[in-house]
Amino acid sequence: MAVEFKAGLKDVIAVNSSICTVDGEAGKLYYRGYSITDLARYATYEEVVHLLWQGELPTRTQLETLTAQLIQARPLPEPVLASMRTYPKTAHALEALRTAVSVVGLYDPDAHSTAPDATLRKAVRLTAQIPVMVGAWHRLRQGAAPVAPRGEGPTAENFLHVLAGKPPSAVAARTMDMIFVLHADHEINASTFATRVAIATFTDLHSAIVAAIGTLKGPRHGGANEDVLAMLLEIGDPGNAEQYIQRRLLARAQMSHEERAKPENRIPGFGHPVYKVDDPRAGVLREMARQVSQEAGTMKLFDTATKVYETMHRETDLPVNVDFFSAVVYYALGIPIDLCTSIFASARISGWCAHAMEQYHDRLIRPRAHYTGPPPRAFVPLKERQ
Repeated sequence: MAVEFKAGLKDVIAVNSSICTVDGEAGKLYYRGYSITDLARYATYEEVVHLLWQGELPTRTQLETLTAQLIQARPLPEPVLASMRTYPKTAHALEALRTAVSVVGLYDPDAHSTAPDATLRKAVRLTAQIPVMVGAWHRLRQGAAPVAPRGEGPTAENFLHVLAGKPPSAVAARTMDMIFVLHADHEINASTFATRVAIATFTDLHSAIVAAIGTLKGPRHGGANEDVLAMLLEIGDPGNAEQYIQRRLLARAQMSHEERAKPENRIPGFGHPVYKVDDPRAGVLREMARQVSQEAGTMKLFDTATKVYETMHRETDLPVNVDFFSAVVYYALGIPIDLCTSIFASARISGWCAHAMEQYHDRLIRPRAHYTGPPPRAFVPLKERQ
C-alpha cells in the first residue's frame, strides 16, 4: 500500500503527548491545558517545571519541595568544571554546553538507569545544572572564575547571578523567569523530537539531552535569536529599519525557492512551520522587552525592533516568532549574542525531560524513507564495468 510522503514530516502526527499543544491557526500555546500567556504572567518557572513533569500545577508544599531539590542540585561536580576549563575559548556556548552535559552524565549516580524515579532525579539535576553550566562557561572563556550558584532563590534569577557574578535587579530577575516559562516547551519541535527519538531506544537521559542540544544548535531551530540580534545591530537606527527590510525582501523575491530556504536569506524572527499568525509568546515578550529596555537604557534597539516588526507586518504575511523580541530582551540584560540559544536550552531542559519521561512509556520511533534511488539492478563484476 502506498504511503503519502511528507517532506520534513510536516504535520505528521508522530507521538501521543499530554504535555503541550500548539494551535497554529489561532496563535495559541498550551502547557497541560494552561494558556502560555496566563502561565507567563502568573506562574513561576518552578511551577511550570512541576506542571510539565507531573501534569498539574503544584500545591505550596509540592512547590517548596521541588524548589529545594533544584537548589540542592545546582553545584556542578568538580570534574565537570575541570573539563570545562580545557575547552577552547573559541568554542560556541552550545558546543561547550553539549560537551559539559555529556561529561556530567559520567558522574551522575543514576546515569545508566531508565527507571522513572531515577529519570526524575536526573531531570532535577539537569534542570538545575544546565543554567549554571552556561554561566560558568561564559566566565571561563573570559578568563574569570565561575561563580558558585546561590543556595536560595529561583532558577532564572540564579542563572543571571552565575552569569554576571552579582544579583540581578528585580525587573531583570522577573523578566528572565518569564523567559524561562515561555521557552520551557513547544510540542514536537526539532530538539524535542530528537530527545524522544533517542529516548525511544531506551538510551539514558543525558545522551538524549546531548542529542537535543546538538539539534538546537542549528540555525533552522534555536540559532535564530542570535541572527535577530545581529540583524538589529546591523540596522543600527530605527530610521534605517524600513529601508533595510524592503531591500532584504526585494532580494528574496528574486531568489529561487532553494535560495530563499537558506537560513542566511531569511528575515530572522519571522515565519514559523506551525504558526499562521503571530507566535503568542512574542506578544508577551514585546512588553517585557519594552520594560527591560527602559530600565537598561537600550530603547534604541527596542525601537529598531518595533520598526522592523511593523514593516514586516505591512509588507508580508509572515508571523513574528519567539526569537524576535527575546533577542531584544537579552541585549537589554547585557547577555552576549552567542549565549542566546544557550538560554533557550537552559529553559527548554524542563520540557525535554518531560517528553523523555513520557516517551519511556511509548514505542520505538522508526519511520521509513521515501526512496528516490535507482530500481533493483544486477551486480556488475569489477572487470566488466566501463
